[in-house]
Amino acid sequence: MNLDLLRRLTAAPGVAGFERQVRAIVREELEPLVDDVRVDRLGNLIATKRGTSGPTILIAAHMDEIGFLVRHVDRRGFLRLQPLGSFDPRVLLAQRVIVHTATEDLVQGVIETTVDPLHFGPPTDLKRPDVRDLFVDVGSSAEEIEIGDMVTLDRDLNATDDRIVSRALDDRLGLYVKIEAMRHLGGHGSTIVAVATTQEEVGSRGAVVAGYDIDPDICVALDLTVANDIPGASPDQEVTRLGDGPAIKVMDTTQISHRGLVRHLRDIARELDIPLQLEVLDHGGTDASMIQRLRSGVAVVTLSIPARYIHTVNETVAIADVDRCIALLARYLAEAHTRDYAADV
Repeated sequence: MNLDLLRRLTAAPGVAGFERQVRAIVREELEPLVDDVRVDRLGNLIATKRGTSGPTILIAAHMDEIGFLVRHVDRRGFLRLQPLGSFDPRVLLAQRVIVHTATEDLVQGVIETTVDPLHFGPPTDLKRPDVRDLFVDVGSSAEEIEIGDMVTLDRDLNATDDRIVSRALDDRLGLYVKIEAMRHLGGHGSTIVAVATTQEEVGSRGAVVAGYDIDPDICVALDLTVANDIPGASPDQEVTRLGDGPAIKVMDTTQISHRGLVRHLRDIARELDIPLQLEVLDHGGTDASMIQRLRSGVAVVTLSIPARYIHTVNETVAIADVDRCIALLARYLAEAHTRDYAADV
């Protein structure tokens, strides 16, 4: 596994609307692999590898991570936050963050809560914490900070022999899979448009713009999905399991995947002896959901990488699942032009 690339992708800061540093890395990696690279007005990176026949395939993976903007600055050294993406406030307490100022200075801070500390006695209010109860303590550095500055969670990637734990694997890992699949791609008939999208965590805004512009026949979204195979969860609550292979999203609350694409990917997985999971997710969505309904409609599917503890600083994936996802995507792109999906509508 190319851990150096994944480390660079996860270390680069980029909440919705602030994806510039991530985009620079993706551009550097994709430019030698494609025929044309451009950036649209919403900041999507669009890399095109032209084909000789067959459909136009859009591969979507988003650049933005969940994070915050500064909503209020208290000159005593405290900040209030505006979330960009969905958070469980319980996982934010006592986390370290980095504030990225307009002058590109990096200010370290720590998230704390207005709830009385334990030293004041047993807690009297046991309600679920709310983001409005949280603040960031940055001390005298508050003088450098303005409303609208980006705030990211501060944590590095750790890898073992079989797992990766990191912040921002959602969806820097999707970007990684896309880059590596393009790197391993041999002959192909389809025109492949690899898009690193913006602002997915706030409503797939970049995907809408890019999808309308490209007008693809097929969209394959790459994203993380829930692996809830942890103590206390029953088998029907697991969604996917870590290490059991990549998942094909059959449906979520925003999309139903195209039956022909699901069947084709399953056929390839059997041929390559890749273990595969089928996923039904009853909450959430991906860029595919917005692209599916553009113009006269697009055949979509999401290839998912199972991950525990999504939307925390400890997103955890199995390296084997990542490698299998790359192999599956690369083979699909090589032979997508050989199938006619008209009968599967």
